[in-house]
Amino acid sequence: MSTGKQLAGLLLLSTALTFPAAALAQSTGAEGPPPTEAEVPDEELTDDIDDANDTVPGDIADVEEQAQPDISVPGGSIIVTGRRQRDVTRSSSQVITVLDTESIARTGEGDIAGALGRVTGLSTQGNGLVYVRGLGDRYSLALLNGLPLPSPQPLSRVVPLDIFPTSVVASSLVQKTYSANFPGEFGGGVINLTTRAIPTESFVTVSASISGDSETTFGPGYTYYGGDYDWTGFDNGRRKVSNYDALQGFFDSGARIGDDNVDLQGILGELNDPNLILLQKGELPVNFSGGITAGTAFDVFEDGQFGVIATASLSNKWRNRFITRQTAVNEALDLDTDFDQFVTDNRMLANAMLGFGLEVGQHKFRLTNLFIHDTLKRASLARGIDFQDDDEEIVQDTSWFERQLFNTQGVAELEFGDLSIDLRGGYAQTKREAPFEYEFTYVRTNNENDPLGGIFLNTLDPQRGGAIVAFSDLKEDLYYGGADVSYFFADWLSATVGYANTDTSRFSTRREFDIRASSAYPEAFGAFRPDNLLGDALIALGFDRDAQEAAGIGPFEYNIFETTQTDPAFAADLEIHAGYAKLAITPFDVVSLDIGVRYEDAEQSVQAVEVFAEPLGSTSGTSLSNDYWLPGGTLTWEISDDLQFRASASKTIARPQFRELIFQTYFDPETNRQFNGNPRLVDSELINAEARLEYYFGAGSRISAAGFYKDIENPIEVFTSFSDNDIISGFANAPKAQLYGGEVEFQWNYDLYDLGEWFDSKRFVAIANYTYTQSEISVADDDIASVFPFADQPATNFFDDGVPLTGQSDHIVNLQLGLEDLDRLSQFTVLVKYASERVTSRGAGPLPDIIEEPGLQLDFVARQGVEFLGSELELKFEARNLTGTDHEEFQTNGETRIDVNSYQVGRSISLGASLKF
Repeated sequence: MSTGKQLAGLLLLSTALTFPAAALAQSTGAEGPPPTEAEVPDEELTDDIDDANDTVPGDIADVEEQAQPDISVPGGSIIVTGRRQRDVTRSSSQVITVLDTESIARTGEGDIAGALGRVTGLSTQGNGLVYVRGLGDRYSLALLNGLPLPSPQPLSRVVPLDIFPTSVVASSLVQKTYSANFPGEFGGGVINLTTRAIPTESFVTVSASISGDSETTFGPGYTYYGGDYDWTGFDNGRRKVSNYDALQGFFDSGARIGDDNVDLQGILGELNDPNLILLQKGELPVNFSGGITAGTAFDVFEDGQFGVIATASLSNKWRNRFITRQTAVNEALDLDTDFDQFVTDNRMLANAMLGFGLEVGQHKFRLTNLFIHDTLKRASLARGIDFQDDDEEIVQDTSWFERQLFNTQGVAELEFGDLSIDLRGGYAQTKREAPFEYEFTYVRTNNENDPLGGIFLNTLDPQRGGAIVAFSDLKEDLYYGGADVSYFFADWLSATVGYANTDTSRFSTRREFDIRASSAYPEAFGAFRPDNLLGDALIALGFDRDAQEAAGIGPFEYNIFETTQTDPAFAADLEIHAGYAKLAITPFDVVSLDIGVRYEDAEQSVQAVEVFAEPLGSTSGTSLSNDYWLPGGTLTWEISDDLQFRASASKTIARPQFRELIFQTYFDPETNRQFNGNPRLVDSELINAEARLEYYFGAGSRISAAGFYKDIENPIEVFTSFSDNDIISGFANAPKAQLYGGEVEFQWNYDLYDLGEWFDSKRFVAIANYTYTQSEISVADDDIASVFPFADQPATNFFDDGVPLTGQSDHIVNLQLGLEDLDRLSQFTVLVKYASERVTSRGAGPLPDIIEEPGLQLDFVARQGVEFLGSELELKFEARNLTGTDHEEFQTNGETRIDVNSYQVGRSISLGASLKF
């Protein structure tokens, strides 16, 4: 970054600190003073707990009756007995942390991924993925109201949680120990989001915000026009392939692009749309967001209540990244390529939720409909050198990634005295469309013998330039149904049995076309900008020999090659039948045991789909059929009124996901890399063990320490290779791995009324957690790795013995220091987050691993409630990344370092307001 830009960034920061002018705020629907973040039961509480919902936490006497977050998970109700009834937050049979509405609001994060990044043992990546105890996203399980969700992102096992705004979530539960009522794919933990259901009062909340950062706002950035409605994240039809007759006709015909009857001229003419190609530079505006949330409830029947909640919001955010991209040719890290890439991302996120809740006596019903539309409009310009031939290159990319999630689900939780019945069912659909992904490459040879060697040219020849356009489409449908029956036999014994079925199907296509010209193509044409390079005049000239002869050029012609012709489409299916049984046993007043077993039978397949009239006979499909018995148990011993001990052990699994199995290339705009699947992957199996000591003191204050261990057979790891200087990431099963570590969590709430009148209602809150994790892969000389399309080979070709698992940081630290008012909304919080370096991908061949260094981040959040025109007005100010920590992803051999994907992040300031009527 130049000195001028640094000064501009500092000026923006200092100005915003004195008079903040930007924000990213979400309505929290807060009612009353904030309860503390707490470990709470993993299932719905009985009536005596539900009646405490309006209690205000404050002094020690209130601890027994704190308001409980709304949590909806499968498995029946928790039974609270004996001395443990005095503190329900300690009554969970598992190790669980729940962020309620106010705990989320205290972090100031606008989405759930950011808020979860503050939980012990959790870390987040920039693409909204949450890692539990250093394990990658494939070891995490995300649920909505206890029901599974498909991901709209082909590179993610679970839904990226940054698409869930805090305004639609009542609570977020994180469970780190396995219990049989959850699916068996429970490697690191489960994250269950519960949507808001029945409000305590009728309300309407309107929110708005603006925000900016020192690397982007009011600075130069790249974009392209696209369409009139791009700012909303919805295309106006310009990118809809069905609106292009020649192109859609080709896709429907089953022909190959090289067949004689294909209308190449018509297709080339439709591929040239300057509105989708022409890169423009301009000043970037501030980010903005706005939303509305409304809810009401009224009495029904004799003892019932019916509630409705609806919310909708739209946000538009810009981000600049000046990325250093380097690749190495050998283990000494001598440079192969060296590029600087300027990327401008414009992300538009629209969401809407309509929820209905009904409570009749002890029975609860919930119907939730959720719609999320997440779009990334990307413009990129890169310049660098290829040291293999000393050519300089300029590469321009424009793309549009449109992701959509629709989910509808119903939950019925029925209570008949000692008998509880839990019924759940739902349907979810995700889509991802990436039409018209363009890449244009211009080359300067610097050859003194070439009269045009000093000019960047694109002659539509792989030796000197190129034009590539790709079309990707993904659709996934998921159906879910389940039933649980629980019975309370006695104070010391209760049992639950359940059945669940999930049926997931995905259809994915990717068609990539390389546009080329023949050798007689005039080099002078290569100097045209991309939209003119494929302009109507040149395309027409390429198909008119008479015009070429009259102009004294050629003869030349245009050709199109489909680089994905071998495997352009895939169909994938996964059906799981599961049954489970578990017991909650309390043999002594101070000892309880939650033990159960789950049986899962799964059929998983990925098959290439023939899109051509003459099949090619692809061999890249796979089929996996497995069944497992998955036991799990947790013992809790209340040593004293303030101290309790937990121990747990379980067996779980992690199946390879569709994106890991499908031999199809995807580009990830966040990591700036391409990924390709491996149909030879197999399931991973995990043995888990944990021991934890918890000490409770004062009002919601506690300290806990835990140790954990995992033994993983066939863990799936990411490795990296290079193809034509492009970084390609793939997947392979490592033979074995072990992971172990410990975590410490501390929360202290201290009332300040002794300090004077102003402090009468004030409280100091300190929340700190630290997680230490170590992992290592075990690879023997005789271990084999299966990676498609190659023959089986020694695993040592991909993995080194003793290296850590990808995604695992040795150290994760979170600290929150806050001052808050118990009588009204007034919070000031300083947040510190640190994660040590972690491996993001195994190095290719002898090259060292690719490492990311998240570093230290300091944030400040202030929330203040005031009365405005007789209504509640919440003001929020945020200052993020005050340390100026950058994104660093690199390779190093101890002496030399190269940057694979490194860029400056900058500091951000935001200001927002929400008005509640």
